[in-house]
Amino acid sequence: MADFSLTTLFVVPVGQTALPSSGSTQDLAAGNVGLFRNDHTVATAGNIAAAPHFYVAQGRQNTYLMGSKKSDKIKSGLNVTEWYKIPGCATAVNQIIDINGWNVKCGEDVTLTLRAFSNYINTLYFNGLTRSVTVKAPCCDCGGDPCDTVDVPALIDAVIVKLTQNAPGINPDNIFLGKFFNFERIGTGATAILRVSGKPLTVYGNPCDVAAFPFEYDRMTFRAFVYKGPATTVDFIVDDSCDHVATATITQTANYPKGTAVEIKQMEKNYYSYQTAYQKHLFRQNGYNALESWVNDGSIYDTYYIKFNELGTTKVWDSKVDEDETVIIAVIAGSAYATALNTALVAALGAVTSDLTCITTTSTTTATPTTTTTTSHS
Repeated sequence: MADFSLTTLFVVPVGQTALPSSGSTQDLAAGNVGLFRNDHTVATAGNIAAAPHFYVAQGRQNTYLMGSKKSDKIKSGLNVTEWYKIPGCATAVNQIIDINGWNVKCGEDVTLTLRAFSNYINTLYFNGLTRSVTVKAPCCDCGGDPCDTVDVPALIDAVIVKLTQNAPGINPDNIFLGKFFNFERIGTGATAILRVSGKPLTVYGNPCDVAAFPFEYDRMTFRAFVYKGPATTVDFIVDDSCDHVATATITQTANYPKGTAVEIKQMEKNYYSYQTAYQKHLFRQNGYNALESWVNDGSIYDTYYIKFNELGTTKVWDSKVDEDETVIIAVIAGSAYATALNTALVAALGAVTSDLTCITTTSTTTATPTTTTTTSHS
């Protein structure tokens, strides 16, 4: 069963700094968004909880055959099934894998294989972009049992040198691994770590056609395998638990940026037909469209989601699936309006669920492998 909901999107314009404090929906300036009680008076943090219900409304610029855009009736405890907030995050979080616990003997061949996936990568390569490099563990010339001790930092450095070479044997189709990954050694001694970090994906040009789908959710994920011997085409690339070489651990998973202006603009197009009484199709000539965009280019938006059923309906068994409704309010993160809106909605609906933490990651890699650090800020 598909999760389908009748959705209304409200994008708060950049010039609006506060919720309306007087008037009704017909008094809303074009683009302005407000909360209103059942008697069409403004709802505030002080009176919204006691109202029989409230709704969200937005003034229109194009008022031909249409009044203010309004949501359906919303009342916590009666018809609201879920409500949550997605904070805007400008940075796409990239995946990081740490490889440690090296169990290699002197002179052994060690292979590292990387397999990467993204929307564009998958259009070119079946089962991901796969690349392998093989190095020989450094020779041992000291110690009581020279076969049991390997210079792990030297081994990691040799792997990094191979990974960062743009050699035909490694990159037969000119796909340079450095385009997608950063490589660095963390620490010294036997506990040294090889850190592989994904890079942000290239953002390609968007079509100008309003009917096209210009914004694409894309991220790169990858896996790492370390094993003895060279890579072959007859064996599956898997970790051999019976002959452990190293442990590859995902320390940070890839994620998407949230609430970017281009994403909210795409949402305006996706939910356009739910917000107009006529001209529900998006034509390639903008003069024929009733679409109004209130997105401010370059801004990052927090989005509030309220899911609810039609107020006053009685749930009885039937051979059909009832359609619920969703209200999405997009507001510029950190703005005065965002603070006022959050306060009013919490008063009406209770504490908001928001478990997303924005993370930005910086890492450094030098031409000659050295001990470097990676810092995460949340």
